[in-house]
Amino acid sequence: MSLTQESKQEIINGYQVHETDTGSVDVQIAMLTTRISQLSGHLKINKKDHSSRRGLLKMIGRRKRLMNYLRKEDLERYQGLIKRLGIRG
Repeated sequence: MSLTQESKQEIINGYQVHETDTGSVDVQIAMLTTRISQLSGHLKINKKDHSSRRGLLKMIGRRKRLMNYLRKEDLERYQGLIKRLGIRG
């Protein structure tokens, strides 16, 4: 259910801004997007798992706030990131 260390490292390597970057906004949004998609799949199977649904909604809110911050700070980076992640039509 949670991300393994290897999958986290792949996400970090794919979205890092510089070579020692592990916590930039891009990496955090990519990590949250991966967890959101995994949890959405879980909730399609387990419809009555309300505690996981609440966690999903909290993650979506956190990702939204990070994306709003990135959009204000650097619009080009924001547009590139949403295109790479395939979110927000």
